[in-house]
Amino acid sequence: MELGGTFTIFLALCFSCLIILTAWKTISKGGKLPPGPTPLPFLGNLLQVRTDATFQSFMKLKEKYGPVFTVYMGPRPVVVLCGHEAVKEALVDQAADFSGRGELASVDRNFRGHGVALANSERWRILRRFSLTILRDFGMGKRSIEERIQEEAGYLLEALRKTNGAPIEPTFFLSRTVSNVISSVVFGSRFDYEDEEFLKLLRLMNESFIEMSMPWAQLYDMYSGIMQYFPGRHNRIYYLIEELKDFIASRVKINEASLDPEHPRDFIDCFIIKMQQDTNNPHTEFNLKNLVLTTLNLFFAGTETVSSTLRYGILLLMKHPEVEAKIHEEINQVIGPHRIPSVDDRVKMPYTDAVIHEIQRLTDIVPMGVPHNVIRDTHFRGFLLPKGTDVFPLLGSVLKDPKYFRYPDAFYPQHFLDEQGRFKKNEAFVPFSSGKRICLGEAMARMELFLYFTSILQNFSLRPLVPPTDIDITPKISGFGNIPPTYEFCLVAR
Repeated sequence: MELGGTFTIFLALCFSCLIILTAWKTISKGGKLPPGPTPLPFLGNLLQVRTDATFQSFMKLKEKYGPVFTVYMGPRPVVVLCGHEAVKEALVDQAADFSGRGELASVDRNFRGHGVALANSERWRILRRFSLTILRDFGMGKRSIEERIQEEAGYLLEALRKTNGAPIEPTFFLSRTVSNVISSVVFGSRFDYEDEEFLKLLRLMNESFIEMSMPWAQLYDMYSGIMQYFPGRHNRIYYLIEELKDFIASRVKINEASLDPEHPRDFIDCFIIKMQQDTNNPHTEFNLKNLVLTTLNLFFAGTETVSSTLRYGILLLMKHPEVEAKIHEEINQVIGPHRIPSVDDRVKMPYTDAVIHEIQRLTDIVPMGVPHNVIRDTHFRGFLLPKGTDVFPLLGSVLKDPKYFRYPDAFYPQHFLDEQGRFKKNEAFVPFSSGKRICLGEAMARMELFLYFTSILQNFSLRPLVPPTDIDITPKISGFGNIPPTYEFCLVAR
């Protein structure tokens, strides 16, 4: 026992020395980072950054250190950018320098730098260029994808009518319809709403998004070097994403068995054809791993963010029934009760367009953005960020920048309307990020939000189960994402 205790103390001392040495090397590496709170060895700024309120902690530090500062997420220094001007200066004005993808440890175990969303260097450029081309070929931003969204909106309305005004919880009503749009692109077909495998996939994605936003995930992103070796809740996201990967891999096998190179049916077919063309290229990025993970990137992002925004938007409209009433009025004037809404209607419906923008702004689904990384030693605002420094461009701080939005914390559609009631753009509206890493599916997401909101409100009035003043719009969880609160409501046919 005595020998065992001595050995344990020796190991603990060695481990402590290793931690201190690692932290010292990190803190003293080249460059001149922006100021920030003094970190503790290994712990970094854990005392200043709450894992259950990371974004809010950063905004509090901004008050002391300004819009650009450094925090230590464990032993790792991260430069935080707050407000429209700082984020634009980095992601747009110095877009190439800040084009790397930063570490997101909670999912890096699954992706290992593969797939378009988390790739870097030439791999990222190749996969992004290819993905954009194929998405456009399959109609993103064009009439053909609009028709798919309209078709899916029709299936949604049919399902909503069957509720006969009874209370419903909207999560899977909305995720089923949104997911089927991207499914038609990546898998070549839609799923039946009652398909058990489809419902399982939606649950896996919903749970993954929640887990990525839990305090455990934020803690893992700080201390992954150690936590990866311990059991606990922080490992749940790994297994959820592995299940999603297994499903994508099974769909790839189905496509391979029935492939017609002359008539590609979907994104997977196009990727497989490119893999076959590059068979003799040992350095190709068109391989099975990138196929599975890029497809997963598109499927996940094309489902969860839009459906979460719709879910949050319905809640906001019920809290502000006067806003819903004005949208009904505009729908009556422009579309009428029977014609299917189209994207062309948007320019004639400035109020509805402004409301949708304000929903996106206020709900702020991914407040911290996805981390970036500087790909070379970078001069920025008088500081020198060494190559490889991770950067957090806080999209939430842009969407609620008081210099650009009069009432940053309030639901105020007039943020996007001029004095004559015409739609007014705002350069600080960046829910899809900006620069070289801007969301691949922005055009499709914008179409979906307009067509789904107008289709639902053309056919139904929203009825909350509590008085509007009692509706709480506080996120259920706020971390990587702002997870909408769980609620029920009724739909009354118009």
